[in-house]
Amino acid sequence: MFQKQIPAWIPHYLPDPCQAEDDRPSATCALEEGLSPCHLLTVRIIRMKNVRQADRVSQTDCYVSLWLPTASHEKLRTRTISNCPNPEWNESFNFQIQRQVKNVLELSVCDEDTVTPDDHLLTVLYDLAKLCCRRKTHVKFPLNPEGMEELEVEFLLEESPSPPETLITNGVLVARQVSSLEVHAESRRQRKRGKKRDFLVTVTESFEHTQRISQHLEPGCPKPACFHYPKYFQSQMHVDLPRSQWSCGNHLSFQLCCCGVHKKISPVCQPLHCLSDSQTVTLPAGENCELHMKSTPCPKTLDVRLGYSLCPEELEFLQKRKVVVAEALKQVLQLEEDLQMDEVPLIAIMSTGGGTRSMTAMYGHLLGLQKLNLLNCASYITGLSGATWTMATLYRDPDWSSKNLESAIFEARRHVVKDKMPALSPDQLSRYREELRQRSKEGYKVNFTDFWGLLVEACLGDERNECKLSDQRAALSQGQNPLPIYLTINVKDDVSNQDFREWCEFSPYEVGMQKYGAFVPTELFGSEFFMGRLMRRIPESRMCYMLGLWSSIFSVNLLDVWNFCNTSEEFFHRWTRERVQDIEDEPLLPEIPKCDANVLDTSVVVPGSWLSNTFRQILTYRSFVSEFHNFLLGLQLHTDYLQNGQFSMWKDTVLDGFPNQLTESVNHLSLLDTAFFVNSSYPPLLRPERKADLIIHLNYCAGSQTKPIKQTCEYCTEQNIPFPKYDLQEEGNHNLKECYLLKNSQEPDAPIVLFFPLINDTFQKYKAPGVERSPEEMEKGQVNIYGPKTPYATKELTYTEAAFDKMVNLCEYNILNNKDQLLQALRMAVEKKKLLKSQCSS
Repeated sequence: MFQKQIPAWIPHYLPDPCQAEDDRPSATCALEEGLSPCHLLTVRIIRMKNVRQADRVSQTDCYVSLWLPTASHEKLRTRTISNCPNPEWNESFNFQIQRQVKNVLELSVCDEDTVTPDDHLLTVLYDLAKLCCRRKTHVKFPLNPEGMEELEVEFLLEESPSPPETLITNGVLVARQVSSLEVHAESRRQRKRGKKRDFLVTVTESFEHTQRISQHLEPGCPKPACFHYPKYFQSQMHVDLPRSQWSCGNHLSFQLCCCGVHKKISPVCQPLHCLSDSQTVTLPAGENCELHMKSTPCPKTLDVRLGYSLCPEELEFLQKRKVVVAEALKQVLQLEEDLQMDEVPLIAIMSTGGGTRSMTAMYGHLLGLQKLNLLNCASYITGLSGATWTMATLYRDPDWSSKNLESAIFEARRHVVKDKMPALSPDQLSRYREELRQRSKEGYKVNFTDFWGLLVEACLGDERNECKLSDQRAALSQGQNPLPIYLTINVKDDVSNQDFREWCEFSPYEVGMQKYGAFVPTELFGSEFFMGRLMRRIPESRMCYMLGLWSSIFSVNLLDVWNFCNTSEEFFHRWTRERVQDIEDEPLLPEIPKCDANVLDTSVVVPGSWLSNTFRQILTYRSFVSEFHNFLLGLQLHTDYLQNGQFSMWKDTVLDGFPNQLTESVNHLSLLDTAFFVNSSYPPLLRPERKADLIIHLNYCAGSQTKPIKQTCEYCTEQNIPFPKYDLQEEGNHNLKECYLLKNSQEPDAPIVLFFPLINDTFQKYKAPGVERSPEEMEKGQVNIYGPKTPYATKELTYTEAAFDKMVNLCEYNILNNKDQLLQALRMAVEKKKLLKSQCSS
């Protein structure tokens, strides 16, 4: 829907992986569309030597399972050879592969058991980019050199007779061709009413997989069942009867009883790769029924935007916002001349989480910035957790930043101090139950975080809020407010946050994952997608459910608790991780001709024991994680995805090197509060496409105030992301100043950061900058933020009026008291922008 299509008359081909490295075009992030041939892969499992024993009772009953998810979701396997340490199979398996995607074959060695589940002994991960066309490759995988255990396999790659496939890629994700299969059943002659027969139709590899269709009895064309499947996968259509209509016999061939006589219906199994586009094919399904099917290509236009650039709507907003920012900067900095559009710095407000504390404190900070006319200087506001409560409330008003915030603060105060028990009354709980039931009917996976969102709505408002995230576009239509961006992380079950996590950003325009360069319109988030195409539209979530997601404090697991107490995961990794051994340089592995330098090392993965697996599941299990339909489903990783600069910028976990385990292969995203990893919302602002010049960091942590900025500095250093160096010497929250200016003069692309920790320093003696408190007013300056009896604990939803006022006044004061630091940072940002302009022009 968003990308620009290349005219069909322009020949455009993707690079050949077997082309010499020096002759290949450099990887770019531009969207590419072109033709690429498919190849046929033959894998011959020859034999194994010295197979390890799964138990001490008998020799292994060995078989090998093959899984290549980029060619088929079905797992194939050899026959089982029992009680043999040196089994020999000589079995061949065929796949049709696309070499523009990262094909990693998984060869799993298993021990078959009759009573208990089969034992998984090990898995070999083999990157098929090592193979060259028309050349047999004979490999002996050294599985255990000490025990002389090895697996012998032969590979043969050949050209496919199928026509070239049209691919769309951004250099990281690849969308392949999809076809739509329409199927309907029709009676050959009129049947009696009540004799209508239903069929279960399964199309392997398709998005829908299985559907029930009814035999059409009346004249006319019935509405067909529709299946969407990748055209170049080895899909098949299978037809079966529901169990309720079985009458004697088995499901391999239908048996129907008619007047006591068994009539067999031959099974229907139709390969789809041989179907011509738009040609109707008729198949018999018993004596009186026919199946009609027709395959047509799906439109090439995608509903998922693949690309790392900002969406057109955001670019348009930034042009409008620059006019507002330029005028505000001229007034605030008392500039003699107007700023040119390419001299306007990009300024952002970055907030952290902390429940009601962060919501309340953010109101005070924004009020202070408004009084200094600095709100109109910012182009972005980012937030997570409780800060999103403030953001979502403010953006219900399209002109909130131009109005006095004191009225909004008064309204927020009314809700924070009110009794929250009515939100848990029986009537309210009954209403929540009905709403969650309706949400489930719409197609969402409902869990406790949805209930939490409804509870937040009841606690922070008086009535049901029908607003949605996409409705906030009204507050951006004229560039009148900063653009809000909300942040979460995507995680996996049974995996530590340290081993896998991905940033997921939400704006009124788009929801997307910056690592993959994949985005969907905000109103389509939660809908079902396949291979970049919209399959089923689900109504957009109300804002309360998004608030529950962004502040999902109940998604904690035992490993998070461990990390909060101890930053090291050495114990967890040592006892619960699978053992991964690189065997690329083992002497038993013969030299293999490599056509592509961008290949993964061959690895042997040995699963953990039953005890360690159970322990890992206990530690990583999350009862209340938010699950949404995965809009990356079906898309595949480009063969050079690891070398793509945009992907590498956010490649920060173990699983990034295991393409079969990344997000494009799962049905649902598992989204958490970002604070479970780091309590900051920097990542959207560090994208090169946004490239913030100045970031105002508003901190609301309950613990160490310097920890989020330190974690961000360390993360950016590891990822080679331009960012100021961490040079704060203070420990904990003692002797902290109200404001810190961080910059990196050695790195021109690094943003300037103005860091505001949440502390109570000079506010104890001054009620306003330069205005001392009287003895009677000293108590109003005593704000207990971190003590054991603090009223601002993260778990607290209700404050007293005095506690609310103190927090708002403190944060407003800290902004106003550091006006000079703020103006200095703004001048530096303007000067930096002008210097960059002069360097570009020269």
